Amino acid sequence: MYSVIVVPPSCGRPDGQLRIATGERLAFGRSRTGGGLTIAHEGVPRIAGEIIAHRTYWLLSNLSEAQTYVVENPEGAGEHVKVAPGRVEAPVPFEFSRVVLPAAGDLLTFDVWAPRHAFRTAARRGLPGAVTAPAFALDGTKRYFAVLVALCESRLRGAPHAPLPAVEELVERLRPTWPTVSRSAVYWNIDYLALKLRLRPGPDTAEPGRRVHGKKESLVSLALRFDLVREDDLVVLAAAASGAAR
Repeated sequence: MYSVIVVPPSCGRPDGQLRIATGERLAFGRSRTGGGLTIAHEGVPRIAGEIIAHRTYWLLSNLSEAQTYVVENPEGAGEHVKVAPGRVEAPVPFEFSRVVLPAAGDLLTFDVWAPRHAFRTAARRGLPGAVTAPAFALDGTKRYFAVLVALCESRLRGAPHAPLPAVEELVERLRPTWPTVSRSAVYWNIDYLALKLRLRPGPDTAEPGRRVHGKKESLVSLALRFDLVREDDLVVLAAAASGAAR
């Protein structure tokens, strides 16, 4: 049974995909390899690399002499792995991946899917004692959560390097679902999030409007790194505003 699917460039049909099972290897490069992936570009080495399927993830070998490869997570708001020249069997944990090959001024890409990701249930298994406290306790029905989602929106929508919105832009973005929103309310919620997520400075050490850009960057970085907000959470920006203030 296959565990990894390689999608060649411009492949629009399932029968053009390449499937490999655990332990199998797939070479890619400019030269035609039996059963491998051919990338016909003069800037691609004849044997550029190799993909090895390994159960729920895959390994990438960079067989070029001088060029770093990048593996992007298209769903990860900028998350990526760099594989240096000569590095063999670098593990790639993403379920959906895009391999980027620099080639004589061009950036060539192909996709790799690892659809057999496994997850352990979070349910308790009858162990005695108190349950583990959550690392980040966020309530998706509160307005502070809507502020956090609005902060992360552009990056959740696939622009990992987009500048963060100014407070005035956040006010306008939140107004349809929060008619009474104001600049001071947004500042308050940003300060509250910084304190709640154990970032500093908190509301007791920073004046409203001061150093808020650094706080916003820290909040967005933390939220995206640990999946505190996801693309599905963008629905809160279109949902009816909660009656709760915080």
